[in-house]
Amino acid sequence: MRRFAGVIVALWASFAATAGSAQDFNALATVEPETARVTDTGAGLSVSLTLSQPVPYRVFTLADPMRLVVDFNEVDWRGIDADTVITGNNAEAVRLGAFKAGWSRMVVDLAAPFVVDEAGMTIGDNRESRFIVALVPASEEAFRAASGAPEGATYTRKGVEGLNAPVRRQTGERDLIIVLDPGHGGIDPGAEAGTKDAPVRESDLMLLFARELKEMLLRDGGYQVVLTREDDVFVPLETRVTVARAAKADVFISIHADALAEGRATGATIYTLSEKASDLASQKLAERHDRADLLAGVDLSDQGDDIATVLMDLARMETAPRSDSLADELVISLKDELGKMYKKPRLEAGFSVLKAPDIPSVLVELGFLSNPNDLADIQTPEWREKAQRGILAALNAWRVKDAAQAQLLRQ
Repeated sequence: MRRFAGVIVALWASFAATAGSAQDFNALATVEPETARVTDTGAGLSVSLTLSQPVPYRVFTLADPMRLVVDFNEVDWRGIDADTVITGNNAEAVRLGAFKAGWSRMVVDLAAPFVVDEAGMTIGDNRESRFIVALVPASEEAFRAASGAPEGATYTRKGVEGLNAPVRRQTGERDLIIVLDPGHGGIDPGAEAGTKDAPVRESDLMLLFARELKEMLLRDGGYQVVLTREDDVFVPLETRVTVARAAKADVFISIHADALAEGRATGATIYTLSEKASDLASQKLAERHDRADLLAGVDLSDQGDDIATVLMDLARMETAPRSDSLADELVISLKDELGKMYKKPRLEAGFSVLKAPDIPSVLVELGFLSNPNDLADIQTPEWREKAQRGILAALNAWRVKDAAQAQLLRQ
């Protein structure tokens, strides 16, 4: 074990002495479920895991909210019940999952400010590795001074930097570029349903739906389609918008399926951006979706820039009506295909993924996983195909109207 101050970045440098055959080492490391513990030590907090083999790791803390983040390259979390990992009161919650390709993440919500005192990995004769992090109490000032993500700990996709050229509004003379955003992913599963033995995750269903919709759009012709994620990985909200801008998207569609505790709500809903939510439920939904970035240790900060704000408001004066028009077409087409929608099918809320000022953007809630009928529908290929046909029909209708308006503006 080695003692650290502040942020820790511990990338494994020498496996050869303990690694055995290269073929064995390339197997995915597993965690023994019974050894996964987050424990009060009286004076502090201890996190311990036993892995089937050594892997590179990094450890750091983040503020607002206070949390410990541990990244591994790469481990299998299956079999671990995060709800039973914690003992004592110094930790409030634990989340486990994929963070990005090749990396897995553990996030521990801290009940009080703690700083990392020790972290290390010991390797046994059979290559089984014991990983331990020890934290000790600290003042809030000391915690904040020691906190922060190391370089490379946030997720950026290759090829999106420096590609911010403005998108020329479509006039019907070229393929439409559609960016589909399957909600959640990786360490953030979104809404969950089913049973412990057969869990159903919003992130999985939305990725499946988006892949199928992409194929339908490509078969129909006249569309180029980009997904913000192709796998079960975490993509920060701001990166999803960056992906759309890098793709020079004409349309951004975020796809979700919510869950409510009472389980009564049913049907699809279409959202457009508004700083003031249509109702309290829409506001809470936006807060839940946006909080996903905190799960992976990426904080979105509002930067005070009056000039930028004015320019974005001017851009939205053109984009917002186009988003509203697309949302209206989606309501019409989905209702035609599905026969029913949510009691208020057109709503507004402050979703971060809808905030690109230069791209018409909508968020589609396909239904509520908390409702047994909606859950069964979204899991049924025939129902998904109807919903996908509805989205395709809406895009076909919208692109004609939008192109006609663009032509008028050019005259």
